[in-house]
Amino acid sequence: MPIPMEYHHAGRDFEAFMADLIEISMLQTRHQAYTMLQAVLQVFRRRLTLPQAIAFADLLPPVVRAIFVSDWDTAEPRRPFADRDTLMAEVRLLRHNHNLSTPTAIEDVTAAIRRHVDDARLEAVLRQLPDGALAFWGFRA
Repeated sequence: MPIPMEYHHAGRDFEAFMADLIEISMLQTRHQAYTMLQAVLQVFRRRLTLPQAIAFADLLPPVVRAIFVSDWDTAEPRRPFADRDTLMAEVRLLRHNHNLSTPTAIEDVTAAIRRHVDDARLEAVLRQLPDGALAFWGFRA
């Protein structure tokens, strides 16, 4: 069987994703955008069970998927979804001395992800996740 194209083009596709994220967020560097991406993904992941997180991860482009599951403490207690200010405070905690996430980090990452995934599939999976998942990614309940 040949290598699936999503893996064959993973590097190129990640570069396109990061270019979109930098354009959307108006951050200056890939390092800043990466930290923001990683923080937003971790904040979302903390609110899911392992099976829910894997279902969500399967929708992501391969490198973004890898970032989503990297450095995962699967024994960490699951957190509830909260208001946007609370979620953003949590985003800013990752590498807090070097985290230049925008005030709209969740929305910025959302916009980039939604450019690179099938929106209908994303919404369908989010509808199976806990209350708050749809709103986190900019969908209405």
